[in-house]
Amino acid sequence: MTIAYWIVAGLLALAYLAAGGMKLAQPQHKLAASGMAWAGDFPAWSVKVIGLLEVLGAIGVILPPLTGIAPVLAPVAAIGLALVQVGAAITHLVRGEAKALPANIVLLALAVAAAWIGLLVWV
Repeated sequence: MTIAYWIVAGLLALAYLAAGGMKLAQPQHKLAASGMAWAGDFPAWSVKVIGLLEVLGAIGVILPPLTGIAPVLAPVAAIGLALVQVGAAITHLVRGEAKALPANIVLLALAVAAAWIGLLVWV
């Protein structure tokens, strides 16, 4: 079960570190031009906050179990990432961006799986 957690959490962390890091590092107009059209419709600070939440969530699913310090926080971080993904899916639905939904569903499934397995393993 632990191996399953590390596989799921590793994939989740990689995806969110990349996506969140991009939102933190690039200006809003570059994000909008690179395919994240929604970023142009949100305040710049909110895009940065979303990026920060994604990076912190990615760290949260890896660091606590890796260090053994409060590993119960890993499922909490995974639940947070699932909530971020629900918000992303709603945003894409409202904007009529159905092409983005498969990625939202995969990331949501990974986050829910990490939370579930994390609860079984770390709590």
